[in-house]
Amino acid sequence: METSPSAKPRRAALPAGIWALGIVSLFMDMSSELVHALLPVFLVSGLGASMVAVGFIEGAAEATASITKVFSGVISDWIGKRKLLTVIGYGLAALTKPLFPLATTVDAIFAARFIDRIGKGIRGAPRDALIADIVSPEQRGAAYGLRQALDTAGAVAGPLLAVLFMWLLADNIRAVFWVATLPAIVAVLVLIFAVREPEHRDGKAKAPFRLADLHELDRRYWSVVAVAGVLTLARFSEAFLVLRAQNSGLSIGYVPLVMVVMSGVYTLAAYPAGLLADRLDRRSLLALGFAVLIAADMVLAEASTPLIVFAGVALWGLHMGLTQGLLSTLVADAAPAALRGSAFGIFNLICGGLLLAASAIAGMLWQGYGPAATFYVGAIITTGGLAGLLAVRSRSA
Repeated sequence: METSPSAKPRRAALPAGIWALGIVSLFMDMSSELVHALLPVFLVSGLGASMVAVGFIEGAAEATASITKVFSGVISDWIGKRKLLTVIGYGLAALTKPLFPLATTVDAIFAARFIDRIGKGIRGAPRDALIADIVSPEQRGAAYGLRQALDTAGAVAGPLLAVLFMWLLADNIRAVFWVATLPAIVAVLVLIFAVREPEHRDGKAKAPFRLADLHELDRRYWSVVAVAGVLTLARFSEAFLVLRAQNSGLSIGYVPLVMVVMSGVYTLAAYPAGLLADRLDRRSLLALGFAVLIAADMVLAEASTPLIVFAGVALWGLHMGLTQGLLSTLVADAAPAALRGSAFGIFNLICGGLLLAASAIAGMLWQGYGPAATFYVGAIITTGGLAGLLAVRSRSA
């Protein structure tokens, strides 16, 4: 993995296209999280879905997004048009928003979530590769950190807007779902009119991706994937943070605040962490992220009151802010420019699969041994990953 750039960090302002992509993420995540904050309740109480059905819908949706990211990344390298695929992805997500208030069956919700996650999968890898195309290598940390911060700000704003409009609209969930269409439309319009894709150096599309091209993704790239894989295996779904808060005695009416706290700390940490990634040794910053996750797991394992749970949740959000934008930066650093979309697609596929596995393992640990065991095992996995990262760092020093 690459350490901090040897040249003196640039302090020039980030390109307008980076800010525009961040605003796109802000509004689309605001729209999506507004829906997701209410969707489980709507499925169970409004449409009579079982908890098994809710879990299946969410699991299938996230798996679909992870698989789609590989193909969209490869196609963006092939046709040389990253913005086109990004617009298609965000456009599909916007088109699904009216389907939620119109749905009258669980199958209709499943279809809406499925199409929405296809849109997420289509846009993810090309958008991340487009950021690397727009910004200079010396500003990549700041660029990915900014996009991640604005994206997570939307994750904070969405549930808060859901609470506000539920109050204003007398708990009419369908009416609140209609509100979610507005920020989604804004996101697509900003993307279309405010983001310009730079010309590719060769001015034409490259040949289709072949398995033989994988040799161009060298050890540096695969080491980033390995580190991210360990973190993902240790960092299961945030749904377990919500369950831990409820398990500790938090009233169900305040449970949504768990995600607000996590996303809020994530938002505040992501951009400063990106700036630090452009100025400090990136592996040291990543090691700090590992250490913070270990601390979060230990606090959550030992938590006996909601206040202690919120402290663990805040640490979890800090870990996310320290690591997620940094990992994207490291992928962009390690991948050849012509394969950048494919590299992000493979990266997202592996992490998505491991997240599903991690969540399944966490659920079995919770059911069989209790919530503390879930977080203790997470801490053990993270500790092993940190030890490996430090060993690699010492050998390359």
